[in-house]
Amino acid sequence: MSDISSKRLRQADIATRAGVSVSTVSRVLANEPGISDDVRRQILQVASEIGYPIKATPPASPGALALIASHGVTGGLSVFYEGIVEGLRSEAAKLGMPFDIRLAREARATPEAVREHLESVGAEGLFLVGIDPAAPLCKWLEESRTPVILVNGTDPQMRFDGISPSNFHGAYAATNRLLEAGHRRILHLTGSHRHTIRERVRGFEAAIASADGEGRVIRLPFEGNSSVEAHAATLAALAEDGGFTAAFCMNDFIAVGVLEAVTELGRRVPEDFAIVGFDDLPCAEMANPRLATMRVDRVALGRDAIGMMHFRLHHRDTPARHVSHAVFPVAGGSLEARRHP
Repeated sequence: MSDISSKRLRQADIATRAGVSVSTVSRVLANEPGISDDVRRQILQVASEIGYPIKATPPASPGALALIASHGVTGGLSVFYEGIVEGLRSEAAKLGMPFDIRLAREARATPEAVREHLESVGAEGLFLVGIDPAAPLCKWLEESRTPVILVNGTDPQMRFDGISPSNFHGAYAATNRLLEAGHRRILHLTGSHRHTIRERVRGFEAAIASADGEGRVIRLPFEGNSSVEAHAATLAALAEDGGFTAAFCMNDFIAVGVLEAVTELGRRVPEDFAIVGFDDLPCAEMANPRLATMRVDRVALGRDAIGMMHFRLHHRDTPARHVSHAVFPVAGGSLEARRHP
């Protein structure tokens, strides 16, 4: 039997014992990417047990660390970011990219703290998830030439790669849903300092201007529970001027607070007052009526962020790029299809 036939037979033996395909065994033995760490370890262990000669493997792929914004109130992971984490983890495993996650408060994301985090896990690349880096951190990241992906973030100066929902266009579309239903006096409740959320404000204002409507932006302090703050702000706004008949909200948590306030005032939803949220979080489905909102594919954001990091780690001198994902309308009882102006 030739050496080639013998090699094929032995790889088939490994595949049978490991419960995988021969092509998967071949890719692992060739140290190709795209195989999870668990499968890779299992195949190498079986190969060792049957005495299959394994060539020395090249150095491991550069690793990456994700610093994820912790929830301002609970200190834990925001519901919004759970899907992003899922996408990050699954795609990193497919590419064989060493990957770690740490929660971090944005105010504490200093150059010293970030450098310590990276060194503690031996990572070369950095994901900033929901964190807009302050000027000192931006300077250090540029000077250290650290590969960075802003996940659910954007850099107005385009120094770093970023990926996010299409916030401007999503907000424009959300507001347009209210305009198409006949509403012309619309509130927008927001309250974050982040660049991505400012884009939602711009989208709202652009849609209002395109229809010659009247919009009012209400900025919440976000010192506590966003639903509670939205509830209070909506009561105050409608007490001052009861002519507004709809609201587009920065996210679904805020929309729930608006819904509660409007219901408390005795207005029917959606007949007297319509509401559109953003993100399609679990609370949107649990609201009564179900919130109309805009869906963000958070898992896809995480998956594509890993692909961007893989590219950046191997092409460090290419210009920064930003990727925007489309968002999609989700029907709900807080918005009826059509009403007369």
